[in-house]
Amino acid sequence: MAMAKEVKLKAVEVTPEGFAPFGQVISCSADGDEYGPHDAQLDLSRGIPRFHIMKLEDQKLKFSTITHHASVTQCLGSIGGQNWYLGVAKPSILEDQIANDNNDKGQTVKKSNCGHYYLPPNPDEVIVFRVCGSKFLKLNKGTWHAGPLFKEKSMDFYNLELSDTNEVDHTTHSFRKNDGLIFVIED
Repeated sequence: MAMAKEVKLKAVEVTPEGFAPFGQVISCSADGDEYGPHDAQLDLSRGIPRFHIMKLEDQKLKFSTITHHASVTQCLGSIGGQNWYLGVAKPSILEDQIANDNNDKGQTVKKSNCGHYYLPPNPDEVIVFRVCGSKFLKLNKGTWHAGPLFKEKSMDFYNLELSDTNEVDHTTHSFRKNDGLIFVIED
């Protein structure tokens, strides 16, 4: 296999406006606030919700794969509010496509092992966000994501998804294999 080319991506501070194409940034609100658009707009309707703490280790600031979940929103946040990073690309799930169709950009439509059709993420459209402080990210269904990534040796994150998300709704694209690329995050 040929050597993969490293592409440097400058991390940008996450804001609700900047992250809107991918999901929501949820920040602290006062106890007693009524539910509204500032709250995570979740879709956990296709299974049993799973809210858990995951310990991640050695998640360096680089990635060559990216994943999406077609059937569920997902929430991620660091416990303790340390800085972390998430690479993302816009959702590219297609409805009722025939395998081997091409889109208007000449990309080949792919069929996930999970059964849905999608277009591979465009490497030129990958963005890396830096998440600081006590906030979490809600990922829209189908948002491509790589991470959480961080500088520390290990970090704990809370994760809200479905109990079987990683078994039945986990589509991964390899930039190394398909595009000859590895993304390196610059802070």
